[in-house]
Amino acid sequence: MVPLAAMACPLALVLAIDVSSSVDASDYRLQMRGLGEAFEDREVVDAIISNGGVLVTAFEWSGRNQQVPIADWTWLETPAAVQTFADRLAGASRSHHRFPTALGYALGHAAIQFNRAPRACARQVVDVSGDGVNNEGFPPASAYRAFDFSRTTVNGLVIRGADPDPVAYYRETVIRGPGAFVETAESFADYGTAMKRKLLREIAGNAFARNKPQGVPRAVAYRQFRREDAP
Repeated sequence: MVPLAAMACPLALVLAIDVSSSVDASDYRLQMRGLGEAFEDREVVDAIISNGGVLVTAFEWSGRNQQVPIADWTWLETPAAVQTFADRLAGASRSHHRFPTALGYALGHAAIQFNRAPRACARQVVDVSGDGVNNEGFPPASAYRAFDFSRTTVNGLVIRGADPDPVAYYRETVIRGPGAFVETAESFADYGTAMKRKLLREIAGNAFARNKPQGVPRAVAYRQFRREDAP
């Protein structure tokens, strides 16, 4: 059962944005502009307000130690607040561009963000986007064993085109939780349209999204994984 205190916050959403080396400068600008435009969209704004508000934070990720905040936890419940958040995303400056794709570390970092949230929410969702498979550090499965995802759904937004196929990889190893899904973009130019579809679906939720705790253990220290990953 969802605690009564959480009812005032229907959804906590973590946006995890891929800035690994496969994302060039043009791709990055299309991605961030598309992300901002998705939040500016009238349907998305209406969905947020109708939902009773959304608590959201965003960070960029690439290598093992490259997780950089774009926006701290922000409560969105008015058009003005949503517009300010959209402007923050669209105007972000890239933190890194030379690191590989450490998806497991990104997921672990996302899980930790819920411990920093200023309020409890009825649903917790990680929205992770990317254009490739994990190629550094521990994989998503290790993150799911080590961090607390018992109340969290992980959805993916995948940009098609790489080999091996990132869409199949996200479907098989990344998404997690009742109702989890993968949204796809044909290219970075299509990112904003795909993100709009994804946000509308995440904000609305469904009967499966209100999942019960499953007893997954709390996060363990990153240094333990670094030792595990060492050659």
